[in-house]
Amino acid sequence: MFSHNLTATPFYQARVLEAMANNRPNNLGWNVPKEELIHIPEHWLIYPEPEASMHFLLALIYIGFFIMATIGSGLVIWIFSTSKSLRTASNMFVVNLAICDFVMMIKTPIFIYNSFYRGFALGQFGCQVFAFMGSLSGIGAGMTNACIAYDRYTTITRPFDGKVTKTKALVMIIFVWSYTIPWAVLPLLEVWGRFAPEGFLTACTFDYLTNTFDNHMFVVVIFTCSYVTPMSMIIYFYSQIVSKVFSHEKALREQAKKMNVESLRSNQSQATQSAELRIAKAAIAICSLFVASWTPYAVLALIGAFGDQSLLTPGVTMIPACACKLVACLDPYVYAISHPKYRLELQKRLPWLAIKETTVSDTQSTTTETTTNTTQAATT
Repeated sequence: MFSHNLTATPFYQARVLEAMANNRPNNLGWNVPKEELIHIPEHWLIYPEPEASMHFLLALIYIGFFIMATIGSGLVIWIFSTSKSLRTASNMFVVNLAICDFVMMIKTPIFIYNSFYRGFALGQFGCQVFAFMGSLSGIGAGMTNACIAYDRYTTITRPFDGKVTKTKALVMIIFVWSYTIPWAVLPLLEVWGRFAPEGFLTACTFDYLTNTFDNHMFVVVIFTCSYVTPMSMIIYFYSQIVSKVFSHEKALREQAKKMNVESLRSNQSQATQSAELRIAKAAIAICSLFVASWTPYAVLALIGAFGDQSLLTPGVTMIPACACKLVACLDPYVYAISHPKYRLELQKRLPWLAIKETTVSDTQSTTTETTTNTTQAATT
């Protein structure tokens, strides 16, 4: 029903030819072969070519992102996959998230190469590869974050019978990729939507600028499925976690008051943060990472499809791209390096890092496990 080749339509070709006629030597696209210009939305061709220093600066930033993310995600995949003590159902989601972040970053050499050559150097093929890998990793990461939220939600709200098994975790991961792949394949084959250059013409994503009904529908549907759906799940599950912890903390305090004791926790210290505060902070941090990484792109796509496109200058559209790459760098550290068991295993294998992790307590390994103990205490 949605099958079409947008770049082959006479209307689109006429628009590009008009943009080419008005394109000055110093505008974006000046160094792109004519046969490749058909793939570039005419919106970008009216803007002046950025200074070479801007291209080189972005290339250096992306080199830093690439090094930081590949090391972080690579270590997570290596440690969690080869350590028996870390092969748990919950950690399967962490590994899957690290794989998504790794895929997100291994496409950055395409951007770096384009930046040093100041434009669409690798042509349509490089653009397709870049955007396809970005779609896979971005949507996959969003859905994996939702799975992590669900895993923690079931562990906390149903500590005795709600823990996710390895089989269930594997099924959920298969579902994540089954859900994600079509949204990358459809625009790749131009069955629905397409991939196109954006910004400085050094990066590519799905086309949110072409003013056709099919393209507008694609933007709405992919916005709903790749952003609204995982975001809603993350917010729901973590809000339920916070609510559950608050209610149990309240029950503990009331019971302690009835028993005329200060606290029901024998090992509670004044210097230790309450479980409810730790859970609240973890929930806020995790939700904030997802919001910070994909909200700019979501807003950008909606403006491009339904708003004032003049707001989308090449420089402005590079900001969401950097935000996504930055969060891909931070994910392995937020989700894994804060884990004492992971740090202990890392210390054993790479002692020169001088991590100095001496003990690992099961009740302190994750926020999930801490809250489980809170739940059990409240029910006894």
